[in-house]
Amino acid sequence: MSNRKLSLLLKVVTVILAVGVSSVSISLLVGITRLDQLLGIQKPKGESAKTNSDRVMSASAVAITLATVKMNEVPKPFEGTIVYQAKLKANEKVIALTFDDGPSPKNTAQILEILKKNNIKATFFMVGQMVKYFPQVAKQVAADGHVIGNHTWHHWYFQMDGATASSEIDRTADIIYKTTGEKTTLFRPPGGFLNNGLAQYARNEKYAVMMWSEQSGDAERRSPQVPMLVKNVLKQAKPGAIVLLHDGGGNRSKSVKALPEMIAGLKAQGYRFVTIPQLLEMQAQEESVVTAVSSVTTNHEHPNHQ
Repeated sequence: MSNRKLSLLLKVVTVILAVGVSSVSISLLVGITRLDQLLGIQKPKGESAKTNSDRVMSASAVAITLATVKMNEVPKPFEGTIVYQAKLKANEKVIALTFDDGPSPKNTAQILEILKKNNIKATFFMVGQMVKYFPQVAKQVAADGHVIGNHTWHHWYFQMDGATASSEIDRTADIIYKTTGEKTTLFRPPGGFLNNGLAQYARNEKYAVMMWSEQSGDAERRSPQVPMLVKNVLKQAKPGAIVLLHDGGGNRSKSVKALPEMIAGLKAQGYRFVTIPQLLEMQAQEESVVTAVSSVTTNHEHPNHQ
């Protein structure tokens, strides 16, 4: 081959390579998939897998968030109201276990284990500063599928002005959300006090103010021994009842010991366990059915004669 032909061939090869490199550079810079395909360039499998994984994780996060919001929703009729128990039919043997004053590192963890063994979901009314001190415990409550309610920041009883009441409830709602991802519209006033400014603020903010219809007595100054705690709960049990228990605010070892016996006794009576939002939803549905039936009956009683 002559030097002239060789020189010409080298120039052609150089041009082709230059065009190829430029094309690849353009593709990388502007992300033109079509050009990548034409040049036979493929993304590494790891990169594609990572992108797909990120998308799946993102979708899962959205699904979890939506599920959490749904789980904590309170039916509209109960927003801004005070509730002591759900009004259900006598054969609707459901009951809600609630735990106040946590989270605490020992008692709450033990209670969670008992609930998990019995496949029970409960409602935990948390104190804001306790969530701050023990965030991992609060996260575990949420991870186990339980519902979280607002129990103020300091657990104060005294009379409060609007600004103090707002701070107590709003700060707690904020830290619960930031720590667990749960947005709650359930509020329980410390000590059950309804006239110190807290309940009024909560109602104005559309919280359902949740009281209780029965209690074990585990927070009394001289709390009963375990057998009496169990007896107190079992003898008061009724459809739609809300049971007040404690996982914080002091030594709750008696509550922990009594809980398995309470659960066994309630199950023996035919009860199943639900969260507060589930309990309220059941009442809302029953009332909706009653309203619909009443409407039909009224129409039949007053036919439209032609």
